[in-house]
Amino acid sequence: MLEALLEGLVLVLQWKALAFMLLGILLGFWVGLLPGLGGATTLAQMLPFVYTMQPVEAFAFLLGMHSVTATTGDITSVLFGVPGEAASAATILDGYAMAKKGEAGRALGAALASSLVGALVGAFALAAAIPIVRPLVLTFGSPELFMLAVVGLAFIAALSSQGGRGMLRGFLAGALGLFLATIGQDPQAGVARYALGTLYLWQGLDLVPVLVGLFAIPEIIDLVVRGTSIAGALPAGKLSRGALEGVKDTFRHFWLTIRCSLIGTFIGIMPGMGGAVAQWMAYGHATQSARTAEERKGFGQGDVRGVLGPGAANNSKEGGSLIPTIAFGVPGSTAMAILLGGFFLLGLVPGPDMLSKHLAVTFSMVWTIVIANVITVIACFALLNKLAQLTTVRGSLLIPVILVLVFIGSYTSNNHYGDLVVTLLSGGVGYLMVLAGWPRAPFVLGLVLGKIAENYLYISTARYGAQWLTRPVVLVLIAIAVAVILYPLFQARRRAAAHA
Repeated sequence: MLEALLEGLVLVLQWKALAFMLLGILLGFWVGLLPGLGGATTLAQMLPFVYTMQPVEAFAFLLGMHSVTATTGDITSVLFGVPGEAASAATILDGYAMAKKGEAGRALGAALASSLVGALVGAFALAAAIPIVRPLVLTFGSPELFMLAVVGLAFIAALSSQGGRGMLRGFLAGALGLFLATIGQDPQAGVARYALGTLYLWQGLDLVPVLVGLFAIPEIIDLVVRGTSIAGALPAGKLSRGALEGVKDTFRHFWLTIRCSLIGTFIGIMPGMGGAVAQWMAYGHATQSARTAEERKGFGQGDVRGVLGPGAANNSKEGGSLIPTIAFGVPGSTAMAILLGGFFLLGLVPGPDMLSKHLAVTFSMVWTIVIANVITVIACFALLNKLAQLTTVRGSLLIPVILVLVFIGSYTSNNHYGDLVVTLLSGGVGYLMVLAGWPRAPFVLGLVLGKIAENYLYISTARYGAQWLTRPVVLVLIAIAVAVILYPLFQARRRAAAHA
C-alpha cells in the first residue's frame, strides 16, 4: 500500500495530470463563487471532455475541479450572505455576521484554513479506509440511515437555544421545514402532495432557491434599509482583523475543527445523506461547544466557531463520499454519482479492482484532493485582502450585483422560472423570521433531512417491520439523539443552579 501511495503521488505530479488538475482548479474556483451552480452541475458538464484522457489525468481534472468548489463557495457566503452552493449555507450564519462587523478577512481566513484541515482529514480517511471500508459501509442499512437523519434533526435543540430565542420557536421552525420537505410526489404511493396543481412542485422544493432566498433576500433588504456598506461605517482601511487571525482561530479551536471534519467524513461515507447534512450537523456540534450562555448567544451573531465547523465538514465530506463510490460503486452524493459515470467512460469498474489492481489510481485521487485544496487555499489567501475590501463598497453599488448573483444562482439550479418565485417567497419567509427573532437554522435542517428521513423510515418499516428498532447500531444512535436533545437542557439547568 505504501508503494501504491507513492506511485499515486508520482502519477499526479506528471506534467500532463498536473496541468489538467490546475485547469480543473481554475474552473472550480469560479464555479464555487457563482451561487447555485455547484460542483455536481459542473462535473456533469465536464464529463464528456475526459473521454480520451488517461484515468489519472481525468480524475485529476474532475476531482481537482470538484474538491475546490466547496472552498470558494464559502467566500460568497461570507462576503455577501449568498450561499455559493447549497452546502455552503451554514457558513452564512456567522461568516456574514462577521463581515457586517468588519471582520470579513478573519472570517475568510478561518473558512479557508478549516477547509484545508477538513480536506486533509477527508483525504486521510479515504486512504486509511481502503483496507477496512467494507464492514463499515455494510453495517449501515436503511434503519441506521434513518436514525442518522434523526440525530441530525436532534441538533435542532442545540440550534434553537441561540440568542435566548427559546427552544419552542426552534422546534416550530424545524417542523415548518419538515412540512415543506413533504411537498412533491409521495415516493411510495406516487401521489402529489401539496403541489397546488402545478407540475413544478411535483419534484418538491429544490434546496438551492429556498436557501438562496432564505438567507440572501433578508440581508439585501437590511443593506437597503441601513444605506451603508456591508461592514457599516468603519474608518477607511480598518477591517478589524485580517486573515491571519482567522488561521490562528483554526488552531485555537483545533479539536473542534478536527471533530467537525470527522462528522463531515462520516456523513460523506453514508450514501444519500449529502453535503448540506454534514454542514448543518457540524454547525449544530459547534454550537454545543459553547460553555456559557453568553457564548451560546454569540452564535449567529459572528462567532468564529460557526465558520470553522461548517467549513471543515464541507470539505472533509468529499473524501468520505469517495469511499463507498470507489469500494462498492455506491455513490456517496449526487456529485459522486456523476463521477461514477467517469469511471465507466474510462473503462474502470468500482469495487475490488480499485482496491487491488488499480490501487495507484485510487491513491492518485487522495493526492489530487490534498494538492488541489492546498493550491486553492494559497491562491485565495493571496486575494483575501482585496476580497475583504468588497464589504466596504457602498451598498447602492453592491446591491445590484448581489441581486444578479441571487437570481442567476436560483435559476441555474433547475433552469425553471418557478425557482425565482420560490426564491422570492423564501426571501419573504426569511425576512419575517429575522424580524420576529426566529432561528433559520432549524428550518433548514428540517427541510434538508425531512425527505431523507421519510424515505429511510418507509424502507425500514417495509423491510423489517418494528424489529429494526432492536438493531445494535440503531440503539446507539437513539442514545446519541437523546443525548443531543438533552445536552442544551442540562447546560441550562446547570447554569441556573450556578447562579442560584
